[in-house]
Formats: sequence, C-alpha cells, structure tokens
Amino acid sequence: MKKKNVGLITGAVALALAGAWYVNQGGGAHAENGKGGPGKGGPGGQPPVTVNVVAPQRQDVGVELSANGTVTPLRTVDLHPQTSATIRQVHIKEGEFVKEGQLMFSLDDRADRANVARAQAQVARDRATLADLERQYKRSQELVAQKFLAQSAMDSLQSQVEAQRALVQSNAAAARASQVAASYTAIRAPMSGRVGAIDVHPGALVQPSTSLTTVTQLDPINVSFTLPESALGALLAAQKQGAVEVRVKAGDEAAAVNGRLSFIDNAVDPQAGTIRVKGEFANPAASLWPGQYVSARVTVQTLKDAVVIPQSAIINSTSGVFVYVAGEDNAARQVPVKRLHAFGDYAAVAGLAGNEKVITEGKQNLRPGGKIRLVGQGKPGDKAAAPKAKKEQA
Repeated sequence: MKKKNVGLITGAVALALAGAWYVNQGGGAHAENGKGGPGKGGPGGQPPVTVNVVAPQRQDVGVELSANGTVTPLRTVDLHPQTSATIRQVHIKEGEFVKEGQLMFSLDDRADRANVARAQAQVARDRATLADLERQYKRSQELVAQKFLAQSAMDSLQSQVEAQRALVQSNAAAARASQVAASYTAIRAPMSGRVGAIDVHPGALVQPSTSLTTVTQLDPINVSFTLPESALGALLAAQKQGAVEVRVKAGDEAAAVNGRLSFIDNAVDPQAGTIRVKGEFANPAASLWPGQYVSARVTVQTLKDAVVIPQSAIINSTSGVFVYVAGEDNAARQVPVKRLHAFGDYAAVAGLAGNEKVITEGKQNLRPGGKIRLVGQGKPGDKAAAPKAKKEQA
C-alpha cells in the first residue's frame, strides 16, 4: 500500500508542474498571439521564419547553347604524283609549315625535259617549212599576174600554206603539253598549312597511286558539333540578324577562342533529332588542332538589361513557377516569374521589377503572407534595446 501511495503522489506532483509551466510559458505565448504582439507569429500563430534575401541584378545576358564538338580543318590535301618517276629530292620536313606554291618534292625530270626539247624542235622545223611555202605562194601570185603560171598551181600552193599553218599550231600545242607533263616533276604546296608524315625518300619509285604526304590548313579552322533540333529556329533567327558568336575551349585550363557560326546543315538527323553546325575560327597560334575535342557555346540572343536572380530562389510547383519576396511588413509575398535563361547558378527571369528583396534561404518553410525575420535581424523583443546599443557605440 505504501508503494502505491508513493506512485500516486509522484504523478500528482508531475501534473502540477506541467500545469504551472503551461500557465507561465505556453499560455502567455498564446495570450500574446491573441493580442497580436509584434513579430510573434504569422498565420495560425506560427513564429517568424528566418530567411536570407538578395537584391536582383540587372545585366545583359547572352542566351547560349552548349555542345561538345571536334576541330576539323577547312581543307586537307593528300599529295600524289601525277606521273611515274623516282624521287630526286625532298625539300621539306615532317610537321613543317609550308606556304602555298612552296616546292616540296622534285622528281627525276630528264625524260620530260628531253620530250620538251624535241617538241620545241619540231615546232621550229614546221615554222621554217611554213615560211618557205609562204614565199613560194607570194612568188606564184606575181607569176599568175604576169600570165606565166596557171591559177590552179597558185591555189595548190595556198592549200599547202594553210595545211602547214595548222601543223605548226598542232605541234605548238604538243610542245605545251610536254611542258605541262614536265611540270609534274616539281610538286608544290597547293595551299598554306602543316605537312604530315612523309613516307617517301630520294630514289624511291612513285606512281600516281603513291601518297607522298598530306597538307592540312590550320588557319582558319572549323569546329563541328551538333545541337538539338529545337534550337534550329533560334539559330536561323540569329543568323539573319548578323554574325553569330561561337566560343570554344579545348579544356578547363585552356583559354576560350572566339569565332563565328559558318554553317548550318540543310537537314535534321531524324534518328538523333539533331542539326549539325560548324564554327570558323582564326587560328594563327595553332591553339586548335584537327581532331581535338572541345566544348562549344553558341550565343543566339542577348537579353538586354535582364533581371538576374539565383536559381536557388526559384520554386517550381504544380501551380507554376514563383519566388518569395520580403514585403514591407516583414511578410512573405509570392510573385510568379518566368525563367528566360539559366546560366550556372543564376537565371534571367521575367515578372520582377528588380527592386524586390528575393528570399533565397528558408523559403521551404514559408507560406504566402507568413511572417519572416531576416538573418542578422534582432528578435522582436530586442527592438527597444537596439537603438540604445547603437548610440553607446557612437
């Protein structure tokens, strides 16, 4: 019985203590809320939510499309000889930069030079024969005028002169053809660029099927990449406005290289749903190399004086996209916004005037009209003491 009485007494004491705490604490708080005490709570008697706010920024924002691409040369030429001969001299080295028209290979040209000399001699002989026939024809005209020669004989000489003139022209064309064939023994750079690997050496027999080396143009150079077909409209609209800027980087530590959009393919890939485009870049320092993997950004539009806020402030819900802003009465206000363009941790939006205080942290506990307290702001009970503390510091 004594143990039972002790338990009852202990329970009664606990209930009395709980009632006293409720009267001094909980009941007082409810009483203050009932009186509408300043800053003690929002709707439903909830305490103010501590939040962080930021001021929107106004700036020009470039609308960019990102993709991964590959550096491709504008031109690459695989050099082949146009005749069968042996290599007499190699005038270049592997990896060397050459200029257009620079001599690269010399082939054995002795037979070709002999053919040129023979053709030129033939032309000289035909011209001499033509000169003799022309003199005979001139004399025949005088004899016909004096009635010493028949007209038919003069007509025959005229035919011989015309035939010889045609023969001279034919042999002269043959001589020029032999000179062209002789020029094939000097292989020159078709453009300015960098020489690839050289697989032939002096004395080697080469034929038209033999690859001597390659020459690749490095300046300017292209970057090829693909974009979603949904971006085609923006690309075409930007191209109509003028030059479209393209920026590429070969790595995180590499400097960005600026160029312009030079090509949009004439068809969308129906299987991948992408459109192939190219950008052209000046490359005097050879910072971009054929076959290199790069990241590309295309600026299709510039939003002038756009309102920019952190993306962490934007809330997506079933009712739409919105942000919370701090009202003058320390209450949260819901403002619908439209995300125009996102870049990194920020986004350009429509729907804000630009002078609001946008809530970035603590918004998960907010409701429209709910009371808020800014980080670093004193509690409501400390408002009277704050000016005094400031005065003492002064």
